[in-house]
Amino acid sequence: MRPSRRAFAAAGLGLVGLGGAAAFWWLQPFSGPDAPVRIEIRADPIGALGPPDSPQTRFGQLEFRSGLVLTSAAAGFGGLSGLWRQPDGGRDLVAISDRGHWLTARIERSAGRLSGLSAATLGPILDDAGRPIRTTRGYDAEALAMGGSDAYVAVEREHAIRRFAWGAEGVVARGHAMPVPPALRELPANAGIEALAFAPAGHALAGSLVAIAERARRGADSPTVGWVLRHPASFQFDVVRRDGFDITDAAFLPGGELLLLERFFSPFSGVRCRIRRVGRDAIQPGALLDGPLLLDLDGRDGIDNMEGLCLHRDEADGATVLTLLSDDNFSPFQRTLLLEFTLLD
Repeated sequence: MRPSRRAFAAAGLGLVGLGGAAAFWWLQPFSGPDAPVRIEIRADPIGALGPPDSPQTRFGQLEFRSGLVLTSAAAGFGGLSGLWRQPDGGRDLVAISDRGHWLTARIERSAGRLSGLSAATLGPILDDAGRPIRTTRGYDAEALAMGGSDAYVAVEREHAIRRFAWGAEGVVARGHAMPVPPALRELPANAGIEALAFAPAGHALAGSLVAIAERARRGADSPTVGWVLRHPASFQFDVVRRDGFDITDAAFLPGGELLLLERFFSPFSGVRCRIRRVGRDAIQPGALLDGPLLLDLDGRDGIDNMEGLCLHRDEADGATVLTLLSDDNFSPFQRTLLLEFTLLD
């Protein structure tokens, strides 16, 4: 989700930041390729986070590994909201944009650190009729999960979850809307499903798709809602929200705990992101999910509008690696960041 019109109005037309970025998002025409094309992406390294005079690499139970600032002159590049990396090694990357594009690439490393993206391809996300979704009402792709050989994308505003035969067709696959509970289709227009994650093997919900809305109810601290989607049964649960933070993504740890990525923006205090850790057995019908903070960063740490989260296993040392991705809202005042952290416990 982009910042609300109310936040933008409060910020004023001259604001440099996310509120001002909203103006660029609304005023720019939707552009991008109508078929998959190779693009060039510039990657500038990030060595540490934190203020320039006191850079840091350790943040609680996470250690910052490396990062990149990504830029490209290609039409349609930016606005990245959902992220997946190959679970073993993390070499392959797939992301989606909230203007309805796929981005695929290979991760390049140098001396164990992120160094660039190669073989990058940008292509339209297609609906079941083969139309680019950026030409339809359902253009706002916000969440991505991979299950088996299929990709699942949550499309805000139309409140659909589309399944793509990714393993067989890749970026030219058509997205077929899967059945969802009626209540999911009643979510606020610009506050729909932002998080999708598949429960891992060994979990009580193994193979189930978990979907969570960023902000389903009014109020800074009102719980949001989520669903476990599986055949033959599905159920609903709630997720605690605090301090005005919205849910922007989720991923399961190998042991079954759920990580929730959260984002906060104010035109006066800037942007923040947090990661919460939810217990393995917490997802139950009617449950209220909560958990301790694993990460809490703000603009002084060098972050941006962090919206994507995924996990993979490092082939060299077996460590669990968290990757965060930011949505730049197609604004010259924001950045597309790719950040890696090691989970230390």
